[in-house]
Amino acid sequence: MSLPSARLASHRTPVDRLVRLEAALGDGCPALHIKRDDLLPFGGGGNKVRKADVLVSDALASGADTLVTCGALQSNHARVTAAAGAACGLRVILVLNGAPATRPTGNLRLDYLFGADVRIVPSREARDAAMEEVAEGVRRAGGRPYVIPMGGSNPLGAMGFARGVAEIGLAGLRPTVIVHASSSGGTQAGLVAGNALVGSKARTLGISADESVADLGARVSALLDGMADRLGVRAESIRGAHPIEIDDRHVGDGYGARTAGAEEATLLVARHEGILLDPVYTAKAMAGLIAHVREGALRSDDIVLFWHTGGLNEQ
Repeated sequence: MSLPSARLASHRTPVDRLVRLEAALGDGCPALHIKRDDLLPFGGGGNKVRKADVLVSDALASGADTLVTCGALQSNHARVTAAAGAACGLRVILVLNGAPATRPTGNLRLDYLFGADVRIVPSREARDAAMEEVAEGVRRAGGRPYVIPMGGSNPLGAMGFARGVAEIGLAGLRPTVIVHASSSGGTQAGLVAGNALVGSKARTLGISADESVADLGARVSALLDGMADRLGVRAESIRGAHPIEIDDRHVGDGYGARTAGAEEATLLVARHEGILLDPVYTAKAMAGLIAHVREGALRSDDIVLFWHTGGLNEQ
């Protein structure tokens, strides 16, 4: 798939076997592998780098001089956007919701380190209007803003993630199931479309970090419609071969809320594999994978790939 690139995600990430985690989960556990997008070597890594790679390239091609986006106070997407602006000579304005911090930590500290202009709003609901105001302010000052939606999750950003699916085959793996954290929908839409493009029959199982099956499913479906238009294929043909599968049982009390399952998953992976998960996304996704193993929803003959989407949220 030919897509523009800002050269932010030019390195292939490893695919490794989780042998000790398999043993910890006991008899009947399928073969478990992990795609290490937490090791993408740009701006702290994570799945948002793949989306930013094409979105920032598009911004540069359009003549933009300012990137405008939004997220939570500890947003991985905001951190990557700030880093991308620094690397490409673009101003970055971030609209983040949360309580103002007297001493920024985690991703917020990195946003400032990369030189982003951070605007804090009180709620998630206030972000879209604030982004519109910011973009209009840039225009009035003679600038050219490029507005990126939450998580970089529009059809173009999702196509950037779809490009990464080819790396699985290059690693010599043919998974039957891909498990990942799903929130703004772009990663899941990218994986579904990417599997269809490379001819993989792998199921794509999104473990929701915050949304219901209905809401997240609608978002993923809309992104697939937009991607299909760009690719010149019918979205129905993609969904027919690769249904949208979502498990929302691990959301807990909502976005960023800790759960017992996520805490257990974090400990198991850290103590058996030496790999860190973040509490907002990947810990919940791994909790979902572990639950599916224990319930027998993943068969012993499955080949499971956990797509580690990274994350530098505060532990």
